[in-house]
Amino acid sequence: MSYRKTLKLVCGLAGGSAALVFAAAAADSRGLFGDLRGGEAGRWSRLSVLRAAQPAWTPANHTPSPTGHSWDFNWDKRDPSSLTNGKKKESSTEDPSSEQDNGKPKAMRNILLIRHSQYNLSGLSDKERILTPLGREQAELTGSRLAALGLKYDVLIHSSMSRATETANIISKHLEGVDLVSCDLLREGAPIEPVPPVTHWKPDAVQYHEDGARIEAAFRRYIHRADTKQKEDSYEIIVCHANVIRYFVCRALQFPPEGWLRMGLNNGSITWLTIRPSGRVSLKTLGDSGFMPPDKLTRT
Repeated sequence: MSYRKTLKLVCGLAGGSAALVFAAAAADSRGLFGDLRGGEAGRWSRLSVLRAAQPAWTPANHTPSPTGHSWDFNWDKRDPSSLTNGKKKESSTEDPSSEQDNGKPKAMRNILLIRHSQYNLSGLSDKERILTPLGREQAELTGSRLAALGLKYDVLIHSSMSRATETANIISKHLEGVDLVSCDLLREGAPIEPVPPVTHWKPDAVQYHEDGARIEAAFRRYIHRADTKQKEDSYEIIVCHANVIRYFVCRALQFPPEGWLRMGLNNGSITWLTIRPSGRVSLKTLGDSGFMPPDKLTRT
């Protein structure tokens, strides 16, 4: 086969692997494919070139394999099919489907997780780690964005740390009539040892043990499906910290919680979780800060 024919044929089948085609054609013309003679050698060399140039593609090796973990609809221990009035259902003379419908949540919860704004990193204590001038601007922008969404917010909960409290206070000025609630469980910390590990941040085992239990308690308090008594969809704002938010997202989506440090969040950004009555959870936004001008974006 001539060099030109070899180039045309292989490029057409292999998507233009020019270097491979050139080398194979040159080797063929010099008889480097072996001691075979005549038509047999030609057939062998052409077949080898085509096989080498074509990708070894099959549907099997291009389809992601399932992890084997199915969605746990009772992740918050509030699935009405397994609980009735707080107790495990055993037997009843009433129609079980009717009983479950009466005890089923009807409303959807929307939880907007806000990371605090930029703060003074040189502060030695929490009281000194207050917002910078830029951080206060960021909080104003976040408050304006939340107001512009036109949602009926039910409550604004915030971490009791200074930077989160100050951020929440600025945001609340844009949301008239929304109650402010402080919570120690939402304070920043080390939720679980991250995988893969990092070298720049290494809390000791005691901190993981203490912070992890507290942040998990915060997750169980605030991230769950609506109560059966809730009739309308709710919108709740939680102002806290990057580690807490990232851990919440992993837990809510039933991702490995140790993967929380693989995500990044800008200061003042909005992460939006929705929890349906069935227990399904959706992530509408992760770290949305597109409402801020580029020169106002930070991640500290």
